[in-house]
Amino acid sequence: MPLPSLFDSYGDSRPWGVPRAAAYGAAIGALAAIVKMLEPAHHAGALVAKLIEIPAAALAFAALFAAGAALRNALVVRF
Repeated sequence: MPLPSLFDSYGDSRPWGVPRAAAYGAAIGALAAIVKMLEPAHHAGALVAKLIEIPAAALAFAALFAAGAALRNALVVRF
C-alpha cells in the first residue's frame, strides 16, 4: 500500500503566474532586507547602505521567484 501524499500529480497543471511569483518574491525580499536592518549599525554610512539594500533584495528575490515559476511552467509543458 503506497503512503498517502498531499501532492496530487494528476490534478490541475495550469501554469503558474510569473508576475504573481515575482510580486511574492519582491515582498519576501523586502521583508528579508527589513529584518536584516534590525541589526545595529557600526558606522554612519551603514544606514544608507541598508536602505539601498531593500530594493536590491526585492529585485533579486523577484527575479529568482519569476525564474522559478517560468522554469516550472516550461517543465510542465515539456513533460
